[in-house]
Amino acid sequence: MKQFDNVSVVKAANIYFDGKVSSRTVLFADGSKKTLGLMLPGDYEFGTAEKEIMEILAGELDVCLPGESWKAIQAGESFEVPANAKFQLKIKQPTDYCCSYIKG
Repeated sequence: MKQFDNVSVVKAANIYFDGKVSSRTVLFADGSKKTLGLMLPGDYEFGTAEKEIMEILAGELDVCLPGESWKAIQAGESFEVPANAKFQLKIKQPTDYCCSYIKG
């Protein structure tokens, strides 16, 4: 899907790591939400309460999910983060992403 129709967007950006990671929240009529963002090169650790699916639209990174070893991810690929988990990212080049939050 190249675009989202009939959505609301939260005006304020989510800004992390001194501006090296930022995103905007997109809200859907069914109550679901996604974030669309950009990550600049660097090493980051994130935590999540909800299960996430991270779709990489452009760029390249390595991800280390709980209990797993580092894995290379490129544009066009995605990975899943379990709920209530921390995960690490090594961003190799500016990376455009879409994160879907999965309830329940």
